[in-house]
Amino acid sequence: MTDRTQLLQTFDALLQPERFRDYGPNGLQVEGAASVRKIVSGVTASRALIEAAIAAQANTIFVHHGLFWKGQDGRVTGWMKQRLALLLAHDINLFAYHLPLDAHPELGNNAQLGLQLGLKAQSRFGEQDLGFLGERIGPGGFETAEVLAQHIENKLNRPVALVNVAQRAIRKVAWCSGGAQSYFEAAIAAGADAFITGEISEPQAHYARECGVAYLACGHHASERFGAPAVAAHVAAQFGLAHEFIDIDNPA
Repeated sequence: MTDRTQLLQTFDALLQPERFRDYGPNGLQVEGAASVRKIVSGVTASRALIEAAIAAQANTIFVHHGLFWKGQDGRVTGWMKQRLALLLAHDINLFAYHLPLDAHPELGNNAQLGLQLGLKAQSRFGEQDLGFLGERIGPGGFETAEVLAQHIENKLNRPVALVNVAQRAIRKVAWCSGGAQSYFEAAIAAGADAFITGEISEPQAHYARECGVAYLACGHHASERFGAPAVAAHVAAQFGLAHEFIDIDNPA
């Protein structure tokens, strides 16, 4: 076991949340047991994840998407009441790190997504340097964006939405996990041949067609499955704690 406060200090030292302008609070969002014995990591603090953590006999949860966001209704009713009631009844700590988890250069969502896809980051781009830009590990790139899309589908086991008109080889690849469609213009300016993220909105299809840069949307959840377990496992190992990643499937 380890002390909850020491665990929080370790997460904060690793992820440096003070560096980021974020959409909600990073760190300990719900206080539970003072002594931590097991961490369950996941993408989102959904009721299903909380119930799975209880079944796994964990008293600490570490996620990317926590419970609280700027601008949300502050009343504790409905789904919020249900999630909080479970956490409080079972004395479970909830740690959540949003943009700091995206950005960590080795263990974060973008770094781990690149690792999964065989991409090596060479530079950063976009607001708060969240976007990664690099190339395929090994000789050559991808013959076409269609080849890249198939590669992503094979690695993430889900369909990819592709917008591509250029029909050229892909050398420079930009990526930013989750709902980072607003980073597409910065990726184009950075010299990318293709941009990978979780979602696509209406404007990006036009930008892709007009600028000749391929756009690939592989799912918000699918692109952010890797950072939370990487960080939680790393910190759990430091303290000799048990850790388990529980993936609650999400088609988004």
